[in-house]
Amino acid sequence: MKTAVITLSQEGARLAARLVRRLEDAGLYVHESAGAPEEGFPGARMFGGVMELTAEIFHRCDALVYVAPCGVAVRATAAHLRDKREDPAVVVVDVGGRYAVSLAGGHEGGANELALRVANIIGAEPVITTTTEALKDLIVGVGCRRGVKAEKVTRAVEEALELAGGALSRVRWLASADIKAEEEGLIEAAARLGIPLRFISSQEIRLTAFSFTRSDFAQKRVNLPAVAEPAALLAGRRTRLILPRTVLHGVTVAVARESFLWSE
Repeated sequence: MKTAVITLSQEGARLAARLVRRLEDAGLYVHESAGAPEEGFPGARMFGGVMELTAEIFHRCDALVYVAPCGVAVRATAAHLRDKREDPAVVVVDVGGRYAVSLAGGHEGGANELALRVANIIGAEPVITTTTEALKDLIVGVGCRRGVKAEKVTRAVEEALELAGGALSRVRWLASADIKAEEEGLIEAAARLGIPLRFISSQEIRLTAFSFTRSDFAQKRVNLPAVAEPAALLAGRRTRLILPRTVLHGVTVAVARESFLWSE
């Protein structure tokens, strides 16, 4: 088993079950107070104490995802953390599915990448506090047609950054709508550029109060008011557009910049 998804409640178990279905080689662990497996969590292993369970499986897993309070995960894992290059990744998700926190093993252990993947699955906000990542302040929103080639996305992103006066090294996310989560060209382009790819839920785009340029094409084709601009704005905190919706090589791009509290 690569990933253990651990939770203490029925609410958490419902969210954890969604993760287990989408994460490769993942196992579900549900506290016995949440109910029996036949009551909605088939295949789950029930446990009585999170400290004891963590001690048992910690070094047998590549990653542990706690759908539980951060304090629970901290207390459960603290005694077992030894070396960030060898320890499993530890991610924490609140039972409301609002945040996916990279708690331990950020770069070396893969927790940053896992937090983003978890966030993309459930529509949560990835929380990554690694200094080198947190100081990046640009987000490139991308809208594209089905079957787009990676080369076109890559060129569009690079040229958009040139127009915006920003460097690739400053880009924290590529962002798009969740309807593009399986778009191979977009995924490949993000990998080539070495930039994490974040997907924003369609519902969040429809409900946002952000002001952005609306697209009749996107509305007709994918039932969204736009993709590139709202995705760029919603993927960060305190964002503003520095390059509005621009079409390059058949790919729609927009660039947003985040502001840091200490720079205001």
